[in-house]
Amino acid sequence: MSHQPAPAPLLIACALGIEHFALRTGDRGARRRGAPVRWGAGGPYSLVRTGMGPKAAERSVTRHLAGPAAADTAVLATGFCAGLAPGMHPGDLVVAEETRDPRGTVPCVGTELLVKELVRLLPGRTVHTGPLTGSDHVVRGPERSALLATGAIAVDMESAATLLAAVRTGDRPVAAVRVVVDAPEHELVRIGTVRGGISAFRVLRSILPAFFEWHRSLLLPRR
Repeated sequence: MSHQPAPAPLLIACALGIEHFALRTGDRGARRRGAPVRWGAGGPYSLVRTGMGPKAAERSVTRHLAGPAAADTAVLATGFCAGLAPGMHPGDLVVAEETRDPRGTVPCVGTELLVKELVRLLPGRTVHTGPLTGSDHVVRGPERSALLATGAIAVDMESAATLLAAVRTGDRPVAAVRVVVDAPEHELVRIGTVRGGISAFRVLRSILPAFFEWHRSLLLPRR
C-alpha cells in the first residue's frame, strides 16, 4: 500500500503578545493529541511569537526552521504595521509583494490569492499591495514620508527579518500580511487603547482562514 507524503507545514510568525492573542482567539484549528502544532486547510501549522524587533524575529525563525523536518515549511509573517500612504486607515490590510530591509529584498508568493481570500473574508475592508519595508524602531512623523518615497506602502519591525531568515534556511514559499494599526493621519500612542487599535485587533483575529487557503494552494498541482 502506497503512502501519501505528509503535507508540508506552515509557520505563522508574529512578534507581540497582543498579536499572538488575536491570532489564538481567532484560531479554530484543532490541536492533535495536545501537540503545539495545529491543523488548517492545508495541513499542520504552528503559530510562533518571535519577540519584538528584527533580531528577535531572525533568531526565532532560524531556530524554528532548523533541521531537515522543517525543509519544506512555508512561512508567513503577520501582525500589525504602520501605513505609509495618505488615505490608509487602521484596520486596512497590507499584503506584501516583497519585503525589504538594508540586507536584502525577498519576493512574496501567492499575493493575488491572499488578496482574494482577504476580500472574501472581510468585505468592505481595504487591501493594499506593494513593498513592505522593515525598520529596527517605531516609525513616526516625517520618517514615514521618507520611506514612502522609496516605494514602500507600509513598515513594521519583523516581516523583512522573518522572511529573510526563512529563505536563508532553505528554498521555501514566504508571504507577509499585516494589519494597519496606525497611518499618517491616524497615529496611535499605544495599541489597544483607542478605536484604531481595537479595529486592527478584530481584523487580525479574523484572517487565519486566508492563510490556510494560501497554504493549501501551495500544495495543489501546478498547471
